[in-house]
Amino acid sequence: MTGAERIAAALSSPKQGSTALVAYLTAGWPTREGFRDLLDRVADVADVVEIGVPFSDPMADGVTLQRTAREALAGGVTLQWIADLLVERGPHATPTLLMGYTNPFHQFGWRRLASACGASLDGFIIPDLPPEESGDCDRVVEAFGLGMVRLVAPNTPDDRLDRLVAAASGFVYAVTVNGITGSALGDVGGNLDRVAAAAKGRGIPVCAGFGVRTRDDVARLGKHVDGVIVGTALADVIARGEDPIAYLRGLVGAS
Repeated sequence: MTGAERIAAALSSPKQGSTALVAYLTAGWPTREGFRDLLDRVADVADVVEIGVPFSDPMADGVTLQRTAREALAGGVTLQWIADLLVERGPHATPTLLMGYTNPFHQFGWRRLASACGASLDGFIIPDLPPEESGDCDRVVEAFGLGMVRLVAPNTPDDRLDRLVAAASGFVYAVTVNGITGSALGDVGGNLDRVAAAAKGRGIPVCAGFGVRTRDDVARLGKHVDGVIVGTALADVIARGEDPIAYLRGLVGAS
């Protein structure tokens, strides 16, 4: 089974409830020493895990994730460190993606990164890499059987939506607002239904992210999509010293 297939399969059979859970963690945060344990604990609850690659100019991220990236960079987190961590950790039952921006990946080298991570990496999410400019990445993704998640926004035109869905593998990332991570969740049902309809024809799952914080948010979004993505709210829980595992279980677990 390829990485892209593993991602889609995990989202189709959630560990808890009927809505799949994708959890985002900034690599090496809050500490490099404790990140491996945090990652493994979160992976036991989540259906898919995104590891955020810290970057100095995270254009899609709000204040919280900008701060976690800044602190991770100050702590010495690099893409090589992340690759080494994944290899040391080994393949995991929960699919793992790298979420980041084009420049660090391009500078490191797409094929070099895929080779360095090996079977421990299942796919990429790269918000600032449109299909028209992703040829080098796409060739490596195809060669290594990785997922390439594409983001679509509420203002994405229908013809553009079809192009993005056709270029996606693993899942389609439906951004709930025309804004940055941490924004308030808006009235998104109609747009999510539009994205879900486009993706259904391709047989690819849809997950909604940006602004997901509560169990009610998950229940509301789960009526329209296969899964939800939680990042900012999870980072806030960790920053407050609360239990991230209890928080995640509370989002999707049984009442």
